[in-house]
Amino acid sequence: MTAASDIVPDSERRGLIGALPARLRPLASLMRIDRPIGTWLLYWPCAWSVALAGVDRHWSLLLWFFLGAFAMRSAGCVYNDIVDRNLDKSVERTRLRPLASGRTSVGAAWALIATLCLLGLVVVAQLNVTAGIIAFVSIAPVAAYPFMKRITWWPQAWLGLVFSWGALVGWPAVRGTLDLPALLLWLGSIAWVVGYDTLYAIQDIEDDALVGVKSSARRLGHKAAQGVAVFYAIAVLFWGAAIWSVRADWLALVALAPAAIHLASQARRADSKDGDLALKLFRSNRTAGFLVFLGLLVVGLSSR
Repeated sequence: MTAASDIVPDSERRGLIGALPARLRPLASLMRIDRPIGTWLLYWPCAWSVALAGVDRHWSLLLWFFLGAFAMRSAGCVYNDIVDRNLDKSVERTRLRPLASGRTSVGAAWALIATLCLLGLVVVAQLNVTAGIIAFVSIAPVAAYPFMKRITWWPQAWLGLVFSWGALVGWPAVRGTLDLPALLLWLGSIAWVVGYDTLYAIQDIEDDALVGVKSSARRLGHKAAQGVAVFYAIAVLFWGAAIWSVRADWLALVALAPAAIHLASQARRADSKDGDLALKLFRSNRTAGFLVFLGLLVVGLSSR
């Protein structure tokens, strides 16, 4: 019989991770390769920025950014687990993570981060100088993120800075300069991240309270669902402003309608007391990001 400490709650013996050799499973779990939602959420702001910039024969950037999102999201998860390994032991959902349970070493985790960062460098090498410099600047806020939940009630806002950074990289990767539309996309994405990560934090409210971890879900309490609605509305407003800065046409704003409806549906269904539903809604943001991408792509291609 398999010891409880040998598996995570989702079970490393099933699915993609279960197909790997036993010695690689803890490392794959650190990277969350069985949970691609994080990669998608990191990728979409990059893709949005490329799309709104009009792509301009740079279609390969969409693939390179996806590879970069996978590498950097994976590295971020490993780093987060290194920083939180003692804290994770006190939280039911995270106590069986590889570092918290002792199934792999901190040294192996750092080696994995180094490997993933080398992969990220390959992606940065495909960018022009301006985009590459902006990409490198993200290292500082990424390194600070795991400590934010010990400092502020709004670590989700800092995550927004980090997970939205691609919006500042994609535009200059196409056009060579950092312009207003990219900044507006970035601000909108930050609000989007705060909204969906508040949903994610709902499932951990009780455990976070026990160990003293702060979050927007705890801060908002029974008004968490309303808070999600407000941040989603702010996101749509900034995205609309980004579109307007590229194409000042009321018809162009219609491109955001499917995404706005999707986000409104999430906010309407959200319940601060239902962690399972919150997790389901959080994961549906992969679809929301795709809808935003389609809208921005239509506007970007029609504005070149």
